[in-house]
Amino acid sequence: MKETIARRLTGLAGIATAAAFMVEVPLYFIYSGSPPDTNVLARLLVGILALAFLIVFVTAFRELVKAADPAYEWVGTMAFATGLVYATITLVSSGLEAGAVIAAEHPIDPTITVSGTYILYGAIGRLMLALFLTAVGYGISRTNLLPRWTGRSAFVLAGVNLVFVPSLFFGNTPAHFYAANGWGTTALMGAIISYWMLALGISTYRSATRRAPAGPPVLQH
Repeated sequence: MKETIARRLTGLAGIATAAAFMVEVPLYFIYSGSPPDTNVLARLLVGILALAFLIVFVTAFRELVKAADPAYEWVGTMAFATGLVYATITLVSSGLEAGAVIAAEHPIDPTITVSGTYILYGAIGRLMLALFLTAVGYGISRTNLLPRWTGRSAFVLAGVNLVFVPSLFFGNTPAHFYAANGWGTTALMGAIISYWMLALGISTYRSATRRAPAGPPVLQH
């Protein structure tokens, strides 16, 4: 019963994380030029909520791996640690952007104006996500925690994230695909991770139903 509850919690946290990210990403493309403060603060708030749900997900995922096979507890811990680091550095970048927007006397585009934040959620974030996805994929594949496609897709996405780590050498123009804050490095990767997290969350939640005990046998008189 405890495992069933843990799987449902993990699945719901993954679904909530994905849903929040899927709401956040389109908000970056509503305005051309410097967006109004309400737009920036709204998307940052949604992103902060997504990261809070992600922290719940990585914590619960670690416990699932430990329960599935104690020998691979270290893998769950690595997924937890790298996921927590990713959430932390992204929260820091969000806080810096929000502070700059609130303090500015006129609308600004914090993805360009606030120097350094795009390295946090760009190259650094891509590296942390690559480590997180690798740990998730390895943990799933070694413990048979979830269907095979979830582990394999995690490995593929880990490789894609690594491709974008050197993007910090290619300027800070958001309109460029491969730049420190380019739409490929940030928005596209964010969207892909969102849909993957949604699929993973649904798969995890459904696995709780498949593994739920059927209940005690009925005595025949």
